[in-house]
Amino acid sequence: MNYKHPEIISTISDEEAFELIDKVARFIASRQLAPAGIMLIESLHPLHSIGSQAMYFILPFAEIIFDSAKYQRFALMIHEEKYIKLLVQRIDELDEEINRERRAQARLRRTRRKNRIKSFWNKIFNIKHKS
Repeated sequence: MNYKHPEIISTISDEEAFELIDKVARFIASRQLAPAGIMLIESLHPLHSIGSQAMYFILPFAEIIFDSAKYQRFALMIHEEKYIKLLVQRIDELDEEINRERRAQARLRRTRRKNRIKSFWNKIFNIKHKS
């Protein structure tokens, strides 16, 4: 068995961190889990560096399930406090954007439903609109 262990990543660039932040934030916001995600991140905020070290501790087992490089980048990202704050901000921004679109779609559906009901009653009672 010639299994080669992947190298341990010790630094993460800002571009990689921002890309990972955006990906995680989109994952959370698209599933309508933003309030729960923000609350979890904020409540575990004091433990972010311990969580990062714990992720490195279980890295040999996590490699079975996850891509090692992405897993290590995520562990490095949550180790830095500034990236945690950016993640919370990005989740909040995306949630607001997605909810704005949902509200507009719901408003449109309500208007269409009201118009269908109105046209139904107009047909039943033969109501003619004055032009």
